[in-house]
Amino acid sequence: MPTVLKIAICLFQDVTSLDYQGPMEQIVFLTASNLARLPKEFGLEDAPYVIEETYLAASEDPIHPAAGPRLLPDRTYDSVGAGEQFDVILVPGGLGAEPGKIHPSLFAFLKRQTPGVKYLLSVCTGSWILAQAGLLDGTRATTNKATFRVVQEHTKGQNIEWVPKARWVVDGNYWTSSGVTAGIDMANAFLVHLIGKPAADKIRGVVEAATKEQGDDEFAGFWGLV
Repeated sequence: MPTVLKIAICLFQDVTSLDYQGPMEQIVFLTASNLARLPKEFGLEDAPYVIEETYLAASEDPIHPAAGPRLLPDRTYDSVGAGEQFDVILVPGGLGAEPGKIHPSLFAFLKRQTPGVKYLLSVCTGSWILAQAGLLDGTRATTNKATFRVVQEHTKGQNIEWVPKARWVVDGNYWTSSGVTAGIDMANAFLVHLIGKPAADKIRGVVEAATKEQGDDEFAGFWGLV
């Protein structure tokens, strides 16, 4: 029997939709309903994992992203009790990730869940949210290169090694990506980690993602970081 991985996608006002949607367009291939209809050529008849996704927010009111239609969360952060543990947490970024804008219940949720989580993923300035929650101390991480220096300055009191040239960074069970579309690259690498390269590449081929390698980061130079 495959192992169930419960994934929480963290939503907030002014989130960048592509930060979570890009990765999830690949990850949802591992939901039970999608696995049941995939052709055998994907090699996932005996997939090691099945994904169950939950979209969380501070309230059940609609989320207004930076662009696109309103989003309806499944549950609130506060509804996740002490006895419930997610296996994977995905934290996107966006204008709403700036200090003073995030609802305290998201920070509280992350602090409760992180000690038991198998994988903690962030995209773009989602890593800034993790830093604001005090969860990146002693880690290597990256973030959107357009805001790299701002994030670095804001977190200079923490022991975080911000990596300027990387599409994504893996440090233990923490996976942090650079800006927006880098989350698609990271998600492909995450699937390679979970299910192997042949199956992950089949999924990448369906969504037609021309993914980059981990160190293939042109935007570090574009923003004068290297």
